[in-house]
Amino acid sequence: MSRFASILLTGASGEMGHGLIDRLAGGSRPVITLDLNPLAPELAKKVRKEFVGSILDTQLLERINAEYEVDEIYHLAALLSTRSEFSPALAHKVNVEGTLNMLEFAQKEGESHGRPVTFFYPSSIAAYGLPDLGVKTAAGRVKEDDFLQPTTMYGANKLYCEHLGRYYGRHYKQLATDKLGKVDFRCIRFPGLISALTVPSGGTSDYAPEMIHAAAQGEAYACFVRPDARIPFMAMPDAVEAVLKLMHAPADRLTRTVYNIGAFAPTADEVRRVVQEAFPDATITTKVDVKRQGIIDSWPGDVDDSAARRDWGHSPRYDFDSAFRDYLIPTIRNRYS
Repeated sequence: MSRFASILLTGASGEMGHGLIDRLAGGSRPVITLDLNPLAPELAKKVRKEFVGSILDTQLLERINAEYEVDEIYHLAALLSTRSEFSPALAHKVNVEGTLNMLEFAQKEGESHGRPVTFFYPSSIAAYGLPDLGVKTAAGRVKEDDFLQPTTMYGANKLYCEHLGRYYGRHYKQLATDKLGKVDFRCIRFPGLISALTVPSGGTSDYAPEMIHAAAQGEAYACFVRPDARIPFMAMPDAVEAVLKLMHAPADRLTRTVYNIGAFAPTADEVRRVVQEAFPDATITTKVDVKRQGIIDSWPGDVDDSAARRDWGHSPRYDFDSAFRDYLIPTIRNRYS
């Protein structure tokens, strides 16, 4: 069978996968996807081939390798933060062993067609672990190499996989005769991502979108973190744009393997006030979940993303006001109208 030069997305049925497929479909290389769940019909018609299965299935990965010449990978599949705390062994299996499988897949693809495979990996501010609120306040905007003592299984998985990616890029580069090696690993540590198009699923940073969804439906909402809780956030369209900017940046412009990106960093009370202004009848109270509050307290209040802005032009379109006023609130309001 002839092998087709292609782009592979794992975890493609999620919100970021949707955004990336919309942007990548119709380009010079077809898109293929791998996910446990089938794509929605309107999305499936945009991809060349849809594989339903697991990143832990090495036989399936070998089949994809045999059929397609993949030179760009967006590895989005993961077990997310809250569920990882309830199932840490499963989280390690999916997040670490699954990522190792994909890096091995990339290495084999690069060897077979003789070109580096550009590999995108989404990390998280969960990779950080600040010891207490005093340190968090004093730290300000945290740089990529500081406070890397994650407190959750998800954060530990993400940090380790960052190191795995560095290893595959560096180790095989050293062994290869070509300059770049076979895996060109590129990683973003995302802040909390807020989407207007998907319903929150109980993630650690979901208190912000949960407030809007509850208010738009006329339901009371008890926020699970204190009013002063602060972490960085970003609107999903800016996150998708950042991924594509990093993936298309020339390799010689990149000074890091892992980049912070940010957009705005409100407190939970600042989010509440904006939502309350848009929905005056909304009832938003506070009922602190001690475990999730502890996780939020261990994450930075904001991040230093100067390297991403300098190296590949990270520049989010949405700030705090415009993200809520122009994107989140009107779109979610319309959802329930």
